[in-house]
Amino acid sequence: MTNRNITRRQCLLGACGLGLGAALNVKAESPLINQSINTEPYPRNADEALKRLKAGNQRFMDDKPLHDRQESSWRSLLVETQKPFATILGCSDSRVPPELIFDVGFGELFTVRVAGNVIAEDVIGSLQYAVRHLRTSLVVVLGHEKCGAVSATIEEMINRPTEPEHIGSLIQLIKPGLTSLSMEAHKAGVDKEALVSAAVEANVRWSMHQLVTLPAAVKAMREGRGATLMGGIYELETGRVRFLS
Repeated sequence: MTNRNITRRQCLLGACGLGLGAALNVKAESPLINQSINTEPYPRNADEALKRLKAGNQRFMDDKPLHDRQESSWRSLLVETQKPFATILGCSDSRVPPELIFDVGFGELFTVRVAGNVIAEDVIGSLQYAVRHLRTSLVVVLGHEKCGAVSATIEEMINRPTEPEHIGSLIQLIKPGLTSLSMEAHKAGVDKEALVSAAVEANVRWSMHQLVTLPAAVKAMREGRGATLMGGIYELETGRVRFLS
């Protein structure tokens, strides 16, 4: 994998406004922190982090979001540092904002967003930072229905390439994960909607596969205390995140 496929985002650490992985240093008697601890304790492990994501997603689906941890008093606690409880590798699609989908506030998720939730050199660097310095115990690769990057890849598999160079480079990162769908894509009268749906899940699994097989990615995921890897698909109509087994 080389950075000619996707431009490396320079100043990764500075641009994200990251501290050096210290815990959220606030006094125990802080009313805000006590309230947070009483309602939703900081997850102790990946299982608890996943449970919290699922609970937040359920509130989102039920139209009963808490909209918690957005007020200025909470934001002031995040000026010096951060302590997110999970990392989300998601798509850049404007319809899929992780913080809203999981009903969390400022400082609770470390999000990496790139079209097609692909694995590239700078993405691995971001995940490594999250696991090594921020010690997030859970990493979720989050795809979504009707993903434009995946749809463009399917279109190229059916027809000849029509996208500009840089979108074409993105497609080349997705394409290897869709090889099992190649024959289906070339069948006469293929149901493109069903094909894209299958491709979205295949692409999530492809990103997960790379995170457990590419040497640099494996090292990144094992930094610090390591992290549990999960995959999920966001359903645009229902708002549900379907976690993959």
